[in-house]
Amino acid sequence: MTKALITGITGMAGSHLADYLLKNTNWDVYGVARWRSSLDNIQHLLERVNNNDKLFMRYGDMNDQVSLITILTEVKPDYIFHLAAQSYPLAGIKAPIDTLNINILGTASLLESVKVLNQNPIIHVCSSNAIFCMSPYGNLSVNPTSIYAISETCKDLLGRYYAEAYNMHVMTTKTCVHTGPRRGDVFAESAFAKKIVMIEDGLSAPVIEVDNLDLVCTWADVRDIARAYYMLVTVKPLSGAYYDMVGTHTCKLGDVLDILLSFSTVKDIKVKYTRKSLSNVVDVQTSDFNKFGSHTGWAPEYTFEQTMSDLLDYWRRKLKGKSRVMNFETYRLRDAVKKQMIR
Repeated sequence: MTKALITGITGMAGSHLADYLLKNTNWDVYGVARWRSSLDNIQHLLERVNNNDKLFMRYGDMNDQVSLITILTEVKPDYIFHLAAQSYPLAGIKAPIDTLNINILGTASLLESVKVLNQNPIIHVCSSNAIFCMSPYGNLSVNPTSIYAISETCKDLLGRYYAEAYNMHVMTTKTCVHTGPRRGDVFAESAFAKKIVMIEDGLSAPVIEVDNLDLVCTWADVRDIARAYYMLVTVKPLSGAYYDMVGTHTCKLGDVLDILLSFSTVKDIKVKYTRKSLSNVVDVQTSDFNKFGSHTGWAPEYTFEQTMSDLLDYWRRKLKGKSRVMNFETYRLRDAVKKQMIR
């Protein structure tokens, strides 16, 4: 039986990748999570976990190599999707050592564990196109301008190094900003969507405070990216290959807010400017998917408008009845998952 291991399965991208694999393959899917990880993003999958229905959870930590070796020894995966990361750029400013430890040393620990166990899975190391920055000459170049971007640059280089130095089947991607349902509210577009829904529900005054709406990003839908990750490891996978994995929609953050506002049921929401973002937050994140698209045939399927509409609907569902505590069944499922993870 084919086995896939997903680090960071409880994150947005990891949970959507699990959805895709469970729907489109007959693989056994193993997720790695810390004991304190929120299970909200895989809440809809917990029944499958508790019934051992093609989805299994294992406790591990990217900063604890022993836990990684234990999991790899048990699972012996055919595919590894390394998505675990500290992915919030501003957290890199507040907690730089933690960001570097998780993203760099955690990646090295995973790859080194595979090496010492003499396993040969196909490995996907996910980096970010935050490593790019606009040069003074108007061209994009690898020029990380934050702790987060530095850590993602190192992840990309580590993947290439282990592929070349040890003949391991590692491929790396520099993925653009991807969003959609389950996007955390620490990210601007999701924070906007959540605020709009709170306004619609009468939980907040009809005012959205913003700072830098001139930030330019290339956006992709997380569900398109999950499909791309699957194609990366299954469609003519090339050891040592590296790709820019992006969508086709590039716009300013202000345009994103305008689209979200156009979908709101409240039409008199005001936008209030407060302050500019921190200077070392990347101002431009754009790239090109032609190399990966040509190799695999992948192309985005979701329009940006659909992604934003679905993001709003996600928050409408999530905030509905938010004042209620979780019911007993939810606690039972969580407890069962925790027990399975530590057995």
